[in-house]
Amino acid sequence: MRNPEKTQADLMITGDFLLPMDGQDPLNDAGVVVKGDRILAVGKRSDLCSKYESEKILDMPGHLIMPGLINTHTHAAMSLFRGLADDLPLMDWLSHYIFPAEKRIDSRLVDLGTRLACLEMIRTGTTTFKDMYLYEESVAEAAAQMGMRGVVGEVLYDFPSPNYGPPEAGLSYARKMIEKWKGHSLVRVAVEPHSPYTCSPDLLEKANEIAVKERCLLVIHLSETRDEVEQIKQRYGTTPVRHLERLGILGPHLLAVHCVCLDDEEIRILAEHQVKVAHCPESNMKLAAGIAPVPGLLEAGVTVGLGTDGCASNNNLDMFQEMDMAAKLHKVATLDPTVMDAQTTLEMATIRAARALGIEDEVGSLEPGKKADIICLDLNQPHLTPLYHIPSQIVYAASGLDVDTVIINGEIRLQNRCFTQCDPREILREVKKWGERISEEILVPGLNVH
Repeated sequence: MRNPEKTQADLMITGDFLLPMDGQDPLNDAGVVVKGDRILAVGKRSDLCSKYESEKILDMPGHLIMPGLINTHTHAAMSLFRGLADDLPLMDWLSHYIFPAEKRIDSRLVDLGTRLACLEMIRTGTTTFKDMYLYEESVAEAAAQMGMRGVVGEVLYDFPSPNYGPPEAGLSYARKMIEKWKGHSLVRVAVEPHSPYTCSPDLLEKANEIAVKERCLLVIHLSETRDEVEQIKQRYGTTPVRHLERLGILGPHLLAVHCVCLDDEEIRILAEHQVKVAHCPESNMKLAAGIAPVPGLLEAGVTVGLGTDGCASNNNLDMFQEMDMAAKLHKVATLDPTVMDAQTTLEMATIRAARALGIEDEVGSLEPGKKADIICLDLNQPHLTPLYHIPSQIVYAASGLDVDTVIINGEIRLQNRCFTQCDPREILREVKKWGERISEEILVPGLNVH
């Protein structure tokens, strides 16, 4: 029998702790109330229970409730290439292994690789990802099917794509995707030219025009390696950042990925134009690209979000591991244990990541009116006990496998560490078959393990 004096809700989640990431301190014995795909209320358990009546209640003793994590840069379908020819020089790795493997990619395999990536991301507490790859229509479809929030965009080059063909067709493909997915509850489309060294000034300007006109995010790899910087200097007589500034492309709508090789003036330029940055420390380390000057970017006021990059250069999509690595990397790089403190690093995987993607009004914190993207961490474990400081425990001790429950857009996608709306075994069987084929067709020392 419903209580007419209480507001009706669809879901109430309560736990020992709640971390809203809205600038407020963590709450003890608190919870979240959800109606449809939105958060209705956040507060102490006693207050919520006195005001709201819910059809479904998840009481989570010993758990921490917090916003879902946001991965600001992925190539989701590259989960199919995880572990393929590791520990090689970049160009050898790309030319002899990754590029040959990618020649076998089609829309069906991108769908499979994306579904595999979504399994991993959901299982480890990521609820939103920003993707750049080939056949992104399949990425969008897979994200929607798996119930994940995605910002997706087809990679644009100056050379023919196996998906859309000649370069000029890429812009048309981007426009069609924007129109098709406009207003979707989970999927947004970004315009994504690959980089200054693979895209002509004309292509970059046209991509920017579309993004500005359609009010979409513009995404580009920028200043990832010293070789890239030298190549752009030789071609255009300046650095990649200054090159984009000359073209009039820098702005609040731009997400620049990596930004490893920057000088102090370039940091000032990015801050002045309110450019956002996606930081992928593990990928930069594995490929020996260098260490992005993130403390300097943050000090200058640049919004920085964390990303994993693709599984071929990481090799996982666990944002908890990325947080831990990011915080420690910059401490040792600067010889300063106070930089990249736990709170700042956690923000870079939640609310700052949401700002980087231009979706901070929807996700990134637990606040009434925002989308119900929520995760619950099981704290009843040796490595999470005792608990003194929640952000520190999350960044330095927790892992994605501590995630017990995941809610995206008000829908429970993981509960008691089990997927609720898909069978992962079917996806894993398909991926294993594809992996066996690749290991037979591409000769990689030590790869053939089956």
